[in-house]
Amino acid sequence: MEEKAPYGAKGTTPAPQKDNKKPATLSERFSNKVIQEFTGTIGNVALSDHHRRLIQNYFIATDQSLKMAEDKRLKKDEKYRDEVPVTWDNVNMESLAISVVACAKIGLDPSLPNHINIIPYKNNRTKKYDIGFIDGYRGKELKAKKYGFDVPDDIIVKLVHKNEKFTPIYKDKDNSIEHYLHKPAEDPFNPGEITGGYYYHSYTDCPEKNKLMFYNLAEILKRKPEYASTEFWGGEKTKWEKDEKGKSKKVGTEQVEGWFSEMCWKTIYRMAYNAITLDSEKIDENLMRLIENERNFEINRDPDHLEALKESRRLAIEENLGKKEINAESVSYEEVGDPVKTPLTPKETSPEPLPAGGNELFPEGPGY
Repeated sequence: MEEKAPYGAKGTTPAPQKDNKKPATLSERFSNKVIQEFTGTIGNVALSDHHRRLIQNYFIATDQSLKMAEDKRLKKDEKYRDEVPVTWDNVNMESLAISVVACAKIGLDPSLPNHINIIPYKNNRTKKYDIGFIDGYRGKELKAKKYGFDVPDDIIVKLVHKNEKFTPIYKDKDNSIEHYLHKPAEDPFNPGEITGGYYYHSYTDCPEKNKLMFYNLAEILKRKPEYASTEFWGGEKTKWEKDEKGKSKKVGTEQVEGWFSEMCWKTIYRMAYNAITLDSEKIDENLMRLIENERNFEINRDPDHLEALKESRRLAIEENLGKKEINAESVSYEEVGDPVKTPLTPKETSPEPLPAGGNELFPEGPGY
């Protein structure tokens, strides 16, 4: 019997080659898609280390948001559970890549507190998941400084308390500069309850343009997000306990102290930067894309998103609230409202409200 020569011997058929190429990971697929979009808009230019790091930050933040949202979906009763899993396979990657590029070029970084809130939501039209990007109060400041017209040299944001004295000084025929007097309480550690707040736009070389805006407490609360969390704003909330079957049941209500003063301060802070007019000569396609993303979020999102926001904030609080020491600068969860902490940033003593999924990624109401 003739013995066959082994594969690969001279004059024989080459041995079949095994394909050892591993399938791309989710992170690689995401990065490749974003880089493709990035280089497509700026030409075939090598990305800087900074931009590559930003892309990775957006992947981590978005991945965490999707996992939190999917966990929430699975916890629902089967009768009310959306049949579409909140996973990467069901995300509109084309739209996501374009939005990530826009946010990165603007300078918004999801690993920094209060820059940008990442919220997955069901698109009622496509029946897939889009990713909403809602800026936090620091992100709003960044955009105002980058795209604003006649941006003030300094912006002061303060709350006014009952035992303090606040006197606005208007601009008139005898006074060319609008300003104010704000005297602290005799006991600065006992200023009394909050009665209002103000912001002051200051121009060093042209003080005649200085602008003061002040609001009483009712006017501040009027701007409180409709789905604001009591864990942050304080007030009465439903109290739940597990029954013998392990199911949650309502057992009454309880009062929550919250972080009321910090939330009032952040509300005025956002107003201060919202008041800066955009410069039409500075507006670019990146800002327009972010504005379009926010508009689509409001038009296409599933109404159940509001309920998801509250739940994700509750989970964030359970995981991240430690000590109760805080200051206005360290509060990192907006108002987006908002919006569960990711490993991207250190745990905050007072996280901001979070939406389904993210971290400082989440808003206290679109845009805290």
